[in-house]
Amino acid sequence: MTDTSNFGATSGDEPRRTSVTKRGGGDPASRGRTTIADGVVEKIAGLAARDVDGVHAMGSGLSRTFGAVRDRVPGGGGAKSNATRGVKAEVGEVQTALDLEIVVVYGVSIADVAGDVRENVINAVERMTGLEVVEVNIAVSDVKLPDEEEEEPEQRLH
Repeated sequence: MTDTSNFGATSGDEPRRTSVTKRGGGDPASRGRTTIADGVVEKIAGLAARDVDGVHAMGSGLSRTFGAVRDRVPGGGGAKSNATRGVKAEVGEVQTALDLEIVVVYGVSIADVAGDVRENVINAVERMTGLEVVEVNIAVSDVKLPDEEEEEPEQRLH
């Protein structure tokens, strides 16, 4: 963009003109590109899902068992694998879709828990990433019965 301004007359009747070029126009936030890895969205969604009352754990029984073993091995993944267990994200430039696998506590309404998980996950992912969440598919893989032994209690973050 060029801005031409008159700054007074020269020795003749012609006005003197100065050319100024403006650089980097526009909002600084629009200069460049931000990419968000699938794992980032998976962590956000996993933590948001675990925060819902009625969710006992994330992932299938087999993945939780492998996760518990992996957590005991030094350098095995630990908190990182826990945060994303049971979550799969597909992230595009402006949208994301999520698949979650959850275990619910016996006695709760699965439909209500799934709705609460979906709402919490969408709010957290959209707020933190700016991506539009187009779908959150939830698979309930198990129900935690009151008399079942705890495999490895999952930490809830509040």
